[in-house]
Amino acid sequence: MQKVPMTANGAEKLRQELTRLKQTERPKIITAIAEARAHGDLKENAEYHAAREQQGFIEGRILELESKLSMLQVIDVTSMENTGRVIFGATIKLENTQGHSLTYQIVGEEEADIGNNRISVTSPVARALIGKYEGDSVKVHTPDGVVVYDIIEVAYV
Repeated sequence: MQKVPMTANGAEKLRQELTRLKQTERPKIITAIAEARAHGDLKENAEYHAAREQQGFIEGRILELESKLSMLQVIDVTSMENTGRVIFGATIKLENTQGHSLTYQIVGEEEADIGNNRISVTSPVARALIGKYEGDSVKVHTPDGVVVYDIIEVAYV
């Protein structure tokens, strides 16, 4: 079984979602199914069919979360000594050749969110950065061509 890297924050969010689904959403849907059954004929009962469909989604997500949590390798970079090397979980400040600054945190695939500057460890940018040091320049192959970034700062937060 292959371990999947994830930050401590990402793992905690998955655990919270699993708890919410099991303790809040699952009981709600069971109640909704019971109420819909009480209305009579199940063949033409739209409420019942909608509740059963929702139950399927919830149960599927619970199974998915349990599977992901069983394969996690939680990496907490805050406890590591900052060597200036880009590693999983690090937050990197970059500057391109036009002087534009970017800041990214390298995270697991499940927690990647470009809107919050969190990029997947499997993304081209992250793959180019991993193993490099503060002060290095990296070339990243993008759909628009090759982009050169200077690593300005590496933080383990």
